[in-house]
Amino acid sequence: MLEILTSPALGTVKHGFFTRKGGASSGIFAGLNCGPGSSDQSEAVRTNRARAADAMGVELNALQGVNQVHSPDVAVIEEITDPPPRADAAVTKVPGIAISILTADCQPVLFSDPKAGVIGAAHAGWRGAMEGVLENTLDAMERLGAHRENITAVIGPCISVHSYEVGEDFMEQFLMEDMDYSRFFSPGPSGKPHFDLPSFSLHRLREAGVGEAEWMRRCTYQEPERFYSYRRTTHAGEADYGRLLSAIRL
Repeated sequence: MLEILTSPALGTVKHGFFTRKGGASSGIFAGLNCGPGSSDQSEAVRTNRARAADAMGVELNALQGVNQVHSPDVAVIEEITDPPPRADAAVTKVPGIAISILTADCQPVLFSDPKAGVIGAAHAGWRGAMEGVLENTLDAMERLGAHRENITAVIGPCISVHSYEVGEDFMEQFLMEDMDYSRFFSPGPSGKPHFDLPSFSLHRLREAGVGEAEWMRRCTYQEPERFYSYRRTTHAGEADYGRLLSAIRL
């Protein structure tokens, strides 16, 4: 059975942060691996994506993703496109299209303005978050008729500060941008800094004037039975990793 996490903050809009439970993949991908870019068996990935599409109440071809490249770019989805557009976020006001993104430690962020009937989905790793993918998603939603004070943004399962050790050079990139960003770093057990990605993104969303923003407080690294994690896979010396799907539709 699929396990789909939802947020009361998004109200009645159909959405889901899918965990790895209930999928057809096996081995290191065991579960609901929805990443076509992984080295998993393509038929297993297709089966997993079909199950997710069915749970979202759409046909498989209407599970619209983007070709993610860790950019700040946002695609406006007016019709189903294959291949998917090269971007790291998507927005739409078209009913029946489930816009989706894939993650494995990065943040899946779902957006909704129920009054305007506009939704969004963003893939926000540290680079995308710093370069403005979240703010750009809000801007794109407004161009479709949304009002940012009416938009709710929910950050789904992602890596937490306890598991996100980084180097001094990583921290310096943020401090060169804004010295106030030092508050999103804390010393870890080894003495190296740890980065609080969801807190950083909540700050950026609130500074941009979003109506409501929250994080679901689930760490992909710390719950291996539920979530795929790029960093956990790397630490384990595994060859590849699964991708989690998050989706929203009108």
